Amino acid sequence: MGAAATGWRERVEFERRLVHATGTLYPVPYLLGWLSWTQTTALLLLSVATAAALEFLRLVVGLDHAVYRALIREYEADAVAGYAVYQVGMAGTAAVATTAVASPTLAVPAMWMLSLGDPVSGALGTNGPREPKRPLVWAVMFLVCVAIALPFVVPSFGPTAGAVVAIVGALTATVADGLPPVVRGTTVDDNLTIPVGALASMAVVAAVF
Repeated sequence: MGAAATGWRERVEFERRLVHATGTLYPVPYLLGWLSWTQTTALLLLSVATAAALEFLRLVVGLDHAVYRALIREYEADAVAGYAVYQVGMAGTAAVATTAVASPTLAVPAMWMLSLGDPVSGALGTNGPREPKRPLVWAVMFLVCVAIALPFVVPSFGPTAGAVVAIVGALTATVADGLPPVVRGTTVDDNLTIPVGALASMAVVAAVF
């Protein structure tokens, strides 16, 4: 029974990382010129509506659907699951970039810090929802996020300002990933704080420059 439970948890973690990684595809049609950013945001908002419907069926109706069995951790059984928060984080980041506050140049790396950085971080070690991650995980997450941001921000802001923007965004994402904030006893999911926090911090620094 113990081995079966361990195998189930390992499978869930692997499949969750795959879901994270596939989120990297969200802005690709925009980058290829196939969709506008507004259209990209609309599709992401549709994904939020889909996730909300699935969570309603699971939490209110009690339907044990396939997404539940594949992607939900034990501690999420009675709360909104991480995959749904992931969609909210992605869509919220995209939506902010449709305003004058930020731009897709900052939103895409912020989204990829979640879709690529978080799975790499998770693969390096497990921790509880309120436990900080190990220093090595912090370092790797930071370097991955800097590498993600630099190709976007350096052409837009120049080498010096772009490097500062990338470093600040990566640091924000790393802290959000490695030290989950707790609000009134509830841990805020890093699927929300990583992309939104990274975008906000990069937008502030970019505005200064």
